[in-house]
Amino acid sequence: MEQQRKNRVIVFLKSATIVFVLAAVLAGGCSGPKGVTRQDRRIDARDMRNKTLQELYEKKPETREKVKKAAGYGVFSDWGVNVILVSAANGWGIVTDNKTGKETFMKMGQVGVGLGLGIKDFRAVFIFRSEKALRKFVDSGWEFGAHADAAAVSGEKGGQASGAATFQDIEIYQFTKSGIALQATIAGTKYWPDNDLNE
Repeated sequence: MEQQRKNRVIVFLKSATIVFVLAAVLAGGCSGPKGVTRQDRRIDARDMRNKTLQELYEKKPETREKVKKAAGYGVFSDWGVNVILVSAANGWGIVTDNKTGKETFMKMGQVGVGLGLGIKDFRAVFIFRSEKALRKFVDSGWEFGAHADAAAVSGEKGGQASGAATFQDIEIYQFTKSGIALQATIAGTKYWPDNDLNE
């Protein structure tokens, strides 16, 4: 009898979690740059990019030169929810090709498994070290598998972590409320062009 009660509680919690996360995903799916017109939303995306880069340069001055010399860079804003066993996130961003100056507006989404409860938001800067990595990301989108991980990079002085994470020719700086994370949360994340804003 006790075991049946426990099983019912587990089933209920799982069902409630799934419903809540799906609702969060649907709500987040409507998230994106603010504005009534496409031009308004593009301006908002550029504003987010500029503010995030400025914050990155203040905290990590060496990144200014890295961004300048890179094939390109992307800046993303992400909203996520984590409820007991399931997490979900939706976001958007803008990728800039340094060679041509072309901007590509992007969307992102993530569904995963993890313990915790709460809602969070963070931003990330992607520095594309090669033209190939940039082109693949922009032209066909990118999906980091469920087991993908971006390892922290050690700094030159005393082995201190630099706050950067790397994954296949992409250097990633992820912002959280406490600062720049030492490991980027990319597992189970998909990025794709925003057809509406790229028209």
